[in-house]
Amino acid sequence: MSVRMAELMMGVCTLLISLGLMWSVTSNDLTVGWIEGRGPGAGMWPFWLSVGMALASIWTLVRWMRGITAESRNNDPYIDPETVFIVGITVAAIFFLLVLTSVIGLYFSMMLFLLFYIKFIGKHKWPVTMTVVIAMPVAIYMLFEVALNKYLPRGWPFFENIFLHIDDFRYAIFS
Repeated sequence: MSVRMAELMMGVCTLLISLGLMWSVTSNDLTVGWIEGRGPGAGMWPFWLSVGMALASIWTLVRWMRGITAESRNNDPYIDPETVFIVGITVAAIFFLLVLTSVIGLYFSMMLFLLFYIKFIGKHKWPVTMTVVIAMPVAIYMLFEVALNKYLPRGWPFFENIFLHIDDFRYAIFS
């Protein structure tokens, strides 16, 4: 697909999404205007923002048809094969991160994801890799479980038990 075709597809897609949002607001009987004594109706902002997006999409399509922008005249490939490969690897890595989260928990899954992505995709040296691989899960743990008191998935019982020991240690120090 060329850059020119990608611009056309994006203009058409955003126009269709805008029209769908406007239809959704009006078909659900949401008030699009101002309600006296109360303020804007429930559908006012979604509707008028969709109108603005639809107008911007139409303007993009007009400029595309006229060939005004450099993108509308560019027949080069939209995405080169190297980029497609990197995006594919990233999607696969995120998929495995999500699958492994239910098995070994978020923290260990995150460590494996970061190890793979920083070392093998980013080709960073081991000290940088290991610093990030250890520091990020610890920072996420401290933010969510310590500061916000929101527990993230810990995986199967073996991995849950590891965190019980970490929690015992944390409570012993901070109590």
